[in-house]
Amino acid sequence: MKARRCFLLSVCVLVLFTVARGYGLLGPPVETAAVLMGALILVAWTTGATLADLGLARADVGAGLRYGAGALGLVLLVLIVAAVIPATNGFLHDWRAQISGGRLLYALGVSIVLFTAIPEEFAFRGVLLGSALRMWGPWRASLVTSVLFGLWHIAPTLHTMSDNRAVRGLSATAGGQALLVLGSIAVTSVAGLVFCWLRLRSRSLIAPIMAHAAINGLALTVAWFAVH
Repeated sequence: MKARRCFLLSVCVLVLFTVARGYGLLGPPVETAAVLMGALILVAWTTGATLADLGLARADVGAGLRYGAGALGLVLLVLIVAAVIPATNGFLHDWRAQISGGRLLYALGVSIVLFTAIPEEFAFRGVLLGSALRMWGPWRASLVTSVLFGLWHIAPTLHTMSDNRAVRGLSATAGGQALLVLGSIAVTSVAGLVFCWLRLRSRSLIAPIMAHAAINGLALTVAWFAVH
């Protein structure tokens, strides 16, 4: 019963944040991340979630670091290959990478790790997956939370789809935008399944946080070198 309440309350928190984001009601990133984390911590605490449920048990830190490091290396290899292949390197030419080296370091350490990877992983692979595991077991819990993770990315996709020149033409029409949004949901849902696997294998939230930060951060870094 507590697990179900934890899951439903967490979903409600994420829905409220999605609506607020859609209407431009959210404040600066630091405040948004702090409020989201605070709300989810309150949900976890009031519903009796343990540190192990959230992937925060101290005994699992070592495994989390090992799996996270492996994921980081794999992501780097894939991005390097994508950067040197003409058919795929156009997707790395993201106009958001037209920033200075200092801004890149800020984006990597603050915007991506503190404001994105940690809050989202705590939400989806921490509170949601931890409560869903108690209700359904690993397969169904991973599938449901990963689909929710994909839906979470609808608003960011609509906001940033024109920043990449490889898909800008497709985003000029309503049909193209719908296709891009569906593609984003599919891709981020698959990524969510991978993050769930890392969380379940390592039992630690550190592994998916590192993988999430690697995908966002290394992609931006490779894009930065590409546009410069």
